[in-house]
Amino acid sequence: MARLGIFCGASVGHGDAYRAAATQAGRAIVAAGYGIVFGGGRIGLMGAVADAALAAGGEVIGVIPSALANEEIAHTGTTALHVVDSMHERKALIVDLSDGFIALPGGFGTMDEFHEVLTWRQLHIHNKPIGLLNTGGFYDPLLSQFDRMERDGFLRSHSMGLFVAEATIESLLAKMFTREPA
Repeated sequence: MARLGIFCGASVGHGDAYRAAATQAGRAIVAAGYGIVFGGGRIGLMGAVADAALAAGGEVIGVIPSALANEEIAHTGTTALHVVDSMHERKALIVDLSDGFIALPGGFGTMDEFHEVLTWRQLHIHNKPIGLLNTGGFYDPLLSQFDRMERDGFLRSHSMGLFVAEATIESLLAKMFTREPA
């Protein structure tokens, strides 16, 4: 089964929109025939995605560092839960187990994971599709920064084609898997 690595917050953010988008993402990913690999926590958007995917009958694999297993409260209801020694191992295993990646709203950890797989794709370490779920315009400032980086000569023009950004999970999945690889 193909799997998508999901990067998202260990918090739900303010309001209900982010949790609702995460829940919809979990359902839609399973409906599209994919399993999920995620950070292994049962709290925040991570937990919402995992719970929705599990409720829809999907495969859900968690990967969590032992130091965070208590802090993030490891999701023990997943199909499989890998407890690893470090954040580096966590990211490497998520990448290894995944056939593509989607970042939902989140904080520094989400940005770290998203930018690492994006950089790896830019460096031809992998050629797996990458999506940015831009719920409520959450990533608009980041996308503007990327445009500035391109205008100012820090990104090549093809770099923006290394990922897809969409406001809904359905349109994101459709574009991620119908585009030509960058």
